[in-house]
Amino acid sequence: MFRPRGSDMIRGWPGRIDGDRVVQLAAQTLQSYFTGGGRAREHAEFRLDDVELLVPVLKPPSVRDFYAFEQHVKTARARRGLEVPEAWYRIPVFYFSNPNAIYGPEAEIPYPDGSDELDYELEVAAVIGADGAIGGFTVMNDWSARDLQREEMKVGLGPAKGKDFATSLGPIVITPDEFDGSSATMIARVNGEERSRGELADMRHSWDAIVAQAARNTELLAGDVLGSGTVGTGCILEHGDGRWLQPGDLVELEVEGIGTLRNTVGPRPFANPQVASTGSDPVECG
Repeated sequence: MFRPRGSDMIRGWPGRIDGDRVVQLAAQTLQSYFTGGGRAREHAEFRLDDVELLVPVLKPPSVRDFYAFEQHVKTARARRGLEVPEAWYRIPVFYFSNPNAIYGPEAEIPYPDGSDELDYELEVAAVIGADGAIGGFTVMNDWSARDLQREEMKVGLGPAKGKDFATSLGPIVITPDEFDGSSATMIARVNGEERSRGELADMRHSWDAIVAQAARNTELLAGDVLGSGTVGTGCILEHGDGRWLQPGDLVELEVEGIGTLRNTVGPRPFANPQVASTGSDPVECG
């Protein structure tokens, strides 16, 4: 999705990137483009430098975030003195995130109220196209308020409010004929400093298995988002160094073959005194 630079359009137009140009497609949204079978008449052309790339799917029908990287699962659970459950190897598990809190490339991410432990999560997401199949892949940042997440997961449900405030996607959706989701180097940087590096090929559960699990007993719709989960080393919690994100930080998630998703952390909503009852126990990332 894109809009001419300087335009106040919110949704923008679907477009096909062709070298240094963007070709406008005759569809209202990416969902409607996929529903139409991934074909549409072409309209105006724009120089890539003259457009802004927007969130590919502004309000997805659903967002399911999976948990598919063994290194990440092992590290997160080991910090709690736990082993990986046997069921994790059999079932691609996921949680539902908030489809109404989706942000695009270059967007400012609101700092969550009541949190002092803001984290990024380095992921790839599949976007469902026509007939419940994967229409393309994009970069995903599953922003996490770890202290909020820690409290709610003590009850045995969640994550919920620790994830409810923001998920960012972009900068583009690349179709499976150009990127099949099987391998790519994944890198996270904060203010230009590399903080995470992993390989998409390390996913324990395949995209086919993820799609099949998401579709069990339900219907996948065009625009549904399926996150891979965090790649090994792909979040601050996994590092254990307590270097949480701060207002003004620039977070860049780069996936080879897709591009770089950049977002800036916004200001705190107000002066945040001591957050009550956060504790010090680690939690697991999504």
